[in-house]
Amino acid sequence: PGRLPYDLVPGTPDLSSFPRAAWLRATRRALAAAPNEAFGYGDPRGRAELREALADYLARARGVRTDPEHVVVCAGFADGLRRLTDVLRTRGAGTLAVESYGLDAHWNLVERTGLRTVPLPFDEQGSLIAPGDAGAILLTPSHQFPLGGALPPARRAEVIDWARRTGGLVLEDDYDGEFRYDRQPVGALQDLDPGHVVYLGTASKSLAPGLRLAWMVLPPSLLPDVTAHGDSPAVGVVEQLALAEFLTSGAYDRHVRAARLRYRRRRDALVEALATRAPDVRVTGIAAGLHAVLRLPPGTEQPVVRAATWQGLRVLGLGRFRHPDATDTPVDGLVVGYGTPPDHAWAGTLEALCKALP
Repeated sequence: PGRLPYDLVPGTPDLSSFPRAAWLRATRRALAAAPNEAFGYGDPRGRAELREALADYLARARGVRTDPEHVVVCAGFADGLRRLTDVLRTRGAGTLAVESYGLDAHWNLVERTGLRTVPLPFDEQGSLIAPGDAGAILLTPSHQFPLGGALPPARRAEVIDWARRTGGLVLEDDYDGEFRYDRQPVGALQDLDPGHVVYLGTASKSLAPGLRLAWMVLPPSLLPDVTAHGDSPAVGVVEQLALAEFLTSGAYDRHVRAARLRYRRRRDALVEALATRAPDVRVTGIAAGLHAVLRLPPGTEQPVVRAATWQGLRVLGLGRFRHPDATDTPVDGLVVGYGTPPDHAWAGTLEALCKALP
C-alpha cells in the first residue's frame, strides 16, 4: 500500500509539538552570546557550553555522575554507537551482547563495524546477564525497548558485577528517560559504576530526531580512544549552542513537563479504549515512554498487522523487533507508538487500531 493515513510506528515523538517558538528564542540568545571562536572547528567532544549544561541536567534529572570533561556530543545515538564499536573493535572485542528484542538498525550498524551481536536470554524480569565472551553489553535498562520493563535492582547489580569482573563495558541506552508516568524515574545505571558504564542519551524523543543531537558520558579510561581522531562532532555549532541555552534557561524542563502530560493523556486514552473495545488484549510496558506493547493470542500477530493496514493504520508486530538469533519462545504482540501521531490524528488512529484488534 501507499502512505497510510494513520501511524503508530514507535521511535518518533509527535513532531507537530516541537517547540518552535521557544527553540527560536533559544537560538537567537545563543547566537547573540556566542564568541567568534565558537564557529571554528572546535573541540572533538563538542561545545563546552553544551557539555556543561548536559552534565548539570543529567546529574539532576537522571542521576548521572560526570563532569563536562567526560561528556561527548554526537550526531544521534547511532553516531555514538558507531564510535563506541570502533573503539571496542580496536581494543580487540569481537562480540557485543544485546537484548533479545531491540532495533535491527542498531544490530546492523554494530555488525558493519566488524563486531558480532549475540542476544541475551530473557525472562519476565528482563535480560539475563549471560554475555559469554562478549566485550560489552548494550542495554535499555530504564525502559526496555520495546517490551517496556525496567531492569530490576538485582539484575542491575549483576551487570555491574560482570563489568567489574571481566573488564567489560556496559552501553546504557537511555532513549526516553524523561517520560515516566506512574512512579519516580528509574535512575541511570551509570550511577552504579561510572568507570564501567557508558551513558548514552538523545534529544530524539524529547525534542525531535531531525536535530541529530545526542550525547555520551564516558568513563575516563575510554575518553582518549573515543576522541583520538580529533574530529569535530557532526552536529552544527548553532544546534549545540541552542540546546545549551534551552537547557540552562529552563525551557527544556518546561517543554518536557508539557510533553509528559500530553503523552500520559494519550496513554490513558489508549488503555481506556482497549479495556472497552478489546478487553482480551493485555497492555504492558505503559509506566514510561512513548509506546506500549499489546499482547496478542498466539498466531494472531500478522493477521492483526494486516487488518490494521486495511484500516489505514501502520503498526509493527513485536516479531519485527526480535533478534534473528534469539532462542526464547516468540511472543505475539503489537508495539504501539502512541507518541507518534499528531494531535489532530490521534482519535482516528485510536479508532483504526481498535477496529483491527481481535
